[in-house]
Amino acid sequence: MHDDRPLTRLLRAAAVMAVLAWSLVPILLVVTSSFKEPRQIFEVPFRMFFIPTAENFTTLARLNPEFFSSLRNSIIVTLFTVLLTLCASFAAGYVYARTKETAYKVSAVFMLVVRMLPPIVVTVPLFPVVNWLALNDSHLILILLYAAFYVSLGSWMMRSFVAQIPIELEEAAALDGASLWQILRLVILPLAAQGLVALTLFVVVFAWNEYVFAMIFTTSNARTAPVVIGEMLSTAEGVQWGAVFAAATIQLVPVVLIVLALQRFLIAGLTAGAVKS
Repeated sequence: MHDDRPLTRLLRAAAVMAVLAWSLVPILLVVTSSFKEPRQIFEVPFRMFFIPTAENFTTLARLNPEFFSSLRNSIIVTLFTVLLTLCASFAAGYVYARTKETAYKVSAVFMLVVRMLPPIVVTVPLFPVVNWLALNDSHLILILLYAAFYVSLGSWMMRSFVAQIPIELEEAAALDGASLWQILRLVILPLAAQGLVALTLFVVVFAWNEYVFAMIFTTSNARTAPVVIGEMLSTAEGVQWGAVFAAATIQLVPVVLIVLALQRFLIAGLTAGAVKS
């Protein structure tokens, strides 16, 4: 019988290389372009080897100093979005994992359906409400919107992790006199920590890069980095591509480092519930 395993391995390797190229080449182009002289950025053929320069970063600081304050806004919004989403998702995930009532199942499915709606559909009815509440151009409105948009998926993720924790551990703790809060804090939370870290990664990537909500609900005080980069691409004086690539590189670095450092938890989040021990 013909052994096709070498061919299979070759096809798999080719598929992996194609996916890596599709994912990494745009990032490589952005990062390398940020260290090129402006006249070299769009040279054909593409230069892989060149003398790095910080000119684009100094141009960014001179022409778009507001970008650095927008990074601070992104950090604030992302940090508090993560905290709010983790708290809400952990509580909801525990309830969904331990409760068999139909009403809770329906609410869980409803939240997931709402998560599938495009963000722009949600912003239309929300805009007059946000105006009435005077929450426009604030960190708070972005934190609430981001958390509300991601808590549905977060609840399902945490439900999968909590469901894998034997309920006998809770029963034993209850027999020892532990309250529900103590059970959650001392039993469930440590065992579901891996799920919380995985969820943190998902929320960080979403909140750090989100554009639509930030563009619509902010104007000056709470603008995030993606909004400022978008504005840099639509200036009447012409696009300073070197500064744009420099801003994109700075904005890209933190989230890439976080994902690389905690990638094993990201894989755990993607496979949550696939195997139940």
